[in-house]
Amino acid sequence: MSGKPLIGIPADRRLLGHHYFHAVGEKYINAVAAGADAVPVLIPSLGEALDLDDLLRRFDGVLLTGSPSNVEPQRYGGPASEHGTLHDPHRDATTLPLIPKVVAAGMPLLAICRGFQEMNVAYGGTLWQKIHEVPGYSNHREDPQAPLDEQYGPAHDIELTAGGFLQKLAGGEQRIKVNSLHSQGVQTLGRDLEVEARAPDGVIEAFRVRNAPAFAYAVQWHPEWKFPSNPFSYALFAAFGAAARHYASTRVRKDNL
Repeated sequence: MSGKPLIGIPADRRLLGHHYFHAVGEKYINAVAAGADAVPVLIPSLGEALDLDDLLRRFDGVLLTGSPSNVEPQRYGGPASEHGTLHDPHRDATTLPLIPKVVAAGMPLLAICRGFQEMNVAYGGTLWQKIHEVPGYSNHREDPQAPLDEQYGPAHDIELTAGGFLQKLAGGEQRIKVNSLHSQGVQTLGRDLEVEARAPDGVIEAFRVRNAPAFAYAVQWHPEWKFPSNPFSYALFAAFGAAARHYASTRVRKDNL
């Protein structure tokens, strides 16, 4: 895999047994390796212990993954979480300051599910913690008792913004069908973010960073799940990989000046 762009993936910090581990789901690693044709490199969630500027000099793109944990509500001025809600303050402390640096550097960024929510918060947006309890919105959660193929199976259509990048990836289609495995959702959209897709109930399903110098997109669903068999998901990771290769080539040229 030498010569391929390096994609940094911030890890979850999870207690497994009696010890903490920094971990990333294999499905995301595979999607970067095979879908983006890049080298996935895990970034430990060490928060302020990381020199983010030095870290970014080593990468050609960043992927923000989904996770069972939620962004801590104090990060966006939300009410306290219900008792038992899983949080990951170490990941929050790593990704929230990292996101604007990645975009400002012109480095490609793709955010998925929790990453989508992190990206909104990083740009000053807020979140509904239980979108299924908000009047007018549907239940966007999966059935945890169902088989994985059913949990990650197509759940509802989304309407793609006319003329948007995602609509172009979809071959001009106005609607595509996606899976749905989230309880949180965008309440107020962050500054400098523009909607790329919505669910039938109006929930924001995708956005981009307005005037970003490079690829900077976030999706609420899980395109990494069996991406090779989904033409849109495959196209999304391929576009991310192409952006990372372009960034890598410009970085090499600058280093050689």
